[in-house]
Order: sequence, then C-alpha cells, then structure tokens
Amino acid sequence: MAMYKDGRLLTQVTDEVFDKVLSPGELTPLSGIYRCTGCGREIVSEDAKILPPQNHHQHSQVQGAIRWWLIVFADHRAK
Repeated sequence: MAMYKDGRLLTQVTDEVFDKVLSPGELTPLSGIYRCTGCGREIVSEDAKILPPQNHHQHSQVQGAIRWWLIVFADHRAK
C-alpha cells in the first residue's frame, strides 16, 4: 500500500484516469504508482513507458490476471 508522511503534499482528485485498469505490457498513460488489482503489488512507471509484462510476478487462480491501476500520479511539471 502506498504511504505518505505529509498529506499537505498530496491532492485528492476524482479524475477518470484513476478508474482505468491496464493490462501488462500497455503504455503507461501517466507517471506514478500502479497497483496490481489481484495481489496489491505496487510498481512505479513513467509516462509512455511499458507496464511490466504478464510474467512480472505470479498469481494464483484466485487472484486472477495481472492488471495495473494508477493509484498515485506523479506530476513532473514545475510549480
């Protein structure tokens, strides 16, 4: 589970991009932390990079297919 110390450094949003679930090998739409919907493993992926492949880690039948879900967007634009 992604963690943070200072909530003032994060902004909660309701953008639909956070609702999309992506397959292994798809291009990452935004840089950030992605969570596997089956087992909870988290990875970091950069904008326009390929998400880890199906064999990145193993799942039981109960966990289902590996699918990636954006949970934290890392905004690289200067503020």
